[in-house]
Amino acid sequence: MQHAEREITEPVRLSNPDGTVNPDAIGFARSPIITGNLAKNYLKKKRWNYWCVFGDEVLFSATVVHLDYAAVCFVYLLHYETQRFFEKTVTIPIGRNVFMPDDVHGNVSFTHPDMNIQMLYAQNSTRLLVTVPDFDGELLHADLLITHLPGDESLNVVVPWNRRQFQFTAKHHLLPTEGFVSLGDRRYELTRDESFAVLDFGRGIWPRKAVSNWAMASQRYGRRRIGLNFGGQWTDGTGMTENAVFLDGKMFKISEDVLFEYDPEDFMKPWRIRTKFSRTVDLTFTPFFERTAGTDVRLVRSEVHQLIGYFSGWLRLQDPHMDLHIVKLLGSSEEHRAVW
Repeated sequence: MQHAEREITEPVRLSNPDGTVNPDAIGFARSPIITGNLAKNYLKKKRWNYWCVFGDEVLFSATVVHLDYAAVCFVYLLHYETQRFFEKTVTIPIGRNVFMPDDVHGNVSFTHPDMNIQMLYAQNSTRLLVTVPDFDGELLHADLLITHLPGDESLNVVVPWNRRQFQFTAKHHLLPTEGFVSLGDRRYELTRDESFAVLDFGRGIWPRKAVSNWAMASQRYGRRRIGLNFGGQWTDGTGMTENAVFLDGKMFKISEDVLFEYDPEDFMKPWRIRTKFSRTVDLTFTPFFERTAGTDVRLVRSEVHQLIGYFSGWLRLQDPHMDLHIVKLLGSSEEHRAVW
């Protein structure tokens, strides 16, 4: 039951001067040619830049979120083998001095005594610099160079709920990453052959209450680079999806809804992730770690269950016809509930 989503091939702006969605922006693009400008909608705008880096030994993530009435920034680090995990969050009312650009490749800067995050783009690379003086009692410092490979495709999609509520999401996968993350006297080296970053860039006007699922992976698998990006619930019924498979830099867009089947009483049980009508996606996700994150500050209530684990199963791509058997592909899957 696939339908043809509109593919955008020319640069376009997300919203009109009156704050409504630009009809010409509804669709998806294979490169970041959509400008995520937001107008009007006082206290309703949501902007975020989320980076997740899968290294050999660790998973590292840094995020800057601006909700008009507050900025929420968080950094977390997971050591796979020992499952040592720590997360630090800094919230600033009103979000003063936090500038969120309209362009996917714009610079983001967050400076605070407890946390410094710099996301600096130049010449097909993003420099991700993070310093947290007190990260579980130790100094955390990360200096990562993330390469946006020329010719690689990315998912850039505008999802409309209605004229006044809409979301532009850019999911950029399989970005080779090199550098280091240090915590106290431990230093984790990341090499571009084995380490990949994922960017989740969001700009939109959301409903007050929202429930979403997101599953993703970005790994070298044998001789290939495989990226997965599946979304559930939040896009249902909009005519657009954020579902795609990336293979060696080429994106295969999936226009069908993807279903997430899991036990909300026990997120650590295996998940099933599959396309609604066809056998295009049929995966089992087996978690080995659960990250829970909650925010409850006046206007914002948010609860995230992000599972780290392995995907196994089948991807049956239609164009070109190709069956991929996946065994233990590292990635994550999550449920996010928000009142914001």
